[in-house]
Amino acid sequence: MSASETDERGCLGCDPSEASAAEKAEAEAAARRAELAVASGFLVSTAGAIGLAAVYWRGGQPQLEGLFLALALGGLGLGFVLWSRRFMPHEPVVEARHPIASTEEEVERFRQEYEQGEVILTRRKLLVRSAGLAVAALGAALLFPLRSLGPRPGKGLKDTPYRKGVYLVTADNARVRAEDINVNGVLTVFPEVAPDPEDPEEPPHPDLQADSPTLLIRPSGTPRPQQDMEDGIVDGLVAYSKLCTHVGCPVGLYQADSHLLLCPCHQSTFDVLDGAKPVFGPATRPLPQLPIELDEEGYVVARGDFAAPPGPGFWDRDRPTEGAPDGA
Repeated sequence: MSASETDERGCLGCDPSEASAAEKAEAEAAARRAELAVASGFLVSTAGAIGLAAVYWRGGQPQLEGLFLALALGGLGLGFVLWSRRFMPHEPVVEARHPIASTEEEVERFRQEYEQGEVILTRRKLLVRSAGLAVAALGAALLFPLRSLGPRPGKGLKDTPYRKGVYLVTADNARVRAEDINVNGVLTVFPEVAPDPEDPEEPPHPDLQADSPTLLIRPSGTPRPQQDMEDGIVDGLVAYSKLCTHVGCPVGLYQADSHLLLCPCHQSTFDVLDGAKPVFGPATRPLPQLPIELDEEGYVVARGDFAAPPGPGFWDRDRPTEGAPDGA
């Protein structure tokens, strides 16, 4: 080992008695500089992780997110590399296979080297704490993308905004009267979502109506209601979910002469006069019926929610919903 290597590593492995006071001071100063470099890498990582979390929370920006992620990972890697290069042993160690009981002289030499090492790495707590802070900050930042998964489904897959007394409206948020639908006519409607009471001028939020598109139909024949939906047909009007029960495509084609609704995606076909039961294609469940009635002014309103969860199947679709609101 050269003299320069010995000084740079704080004289680890050499006889402490041979090191001068100046060499020890220089070794301690080099160790402090190395510690600050390691801690700086960890602090850069911490700042990058905090920046990544802040940018994501404010809506995200791919370039800035990439920059802060690079700083977080790069600073962490730099800190560990410097720690390994400056404070971990690098010399190959070979030990013969003979009794390893230490002599008194070897024990004393080990004690002196151990105490000398304590002097060289004077601020171990600084490195450990800064490394822990960097890892914790990066871990917390990586939890933020879980927010992109959206809210937990809860009962949202089974319930829609339809409740008793909710008006059926067009895409322009105009309420629908029974006389607006001619014989063999069909209209796509949605539940009316009340505006924010603190901001009456705010328009309705289409995202709250996304799972509730409904086909309001006045067939020329007499429709047969679904089970427990006998009171859900009014003035010749019947309403069904527009979402196909196969994979959720919009069932937008109505053959008035045969009273059939067709899904353009996979050609599932539903009989409007027979409870929207599937008569062709891969769908196996009828389109859920929406019970409707008329208010005093002739507007069409819901009597409750759909007869079944709209759209395709999911893991607990047929499990009863606990605590469902009245009229659902």
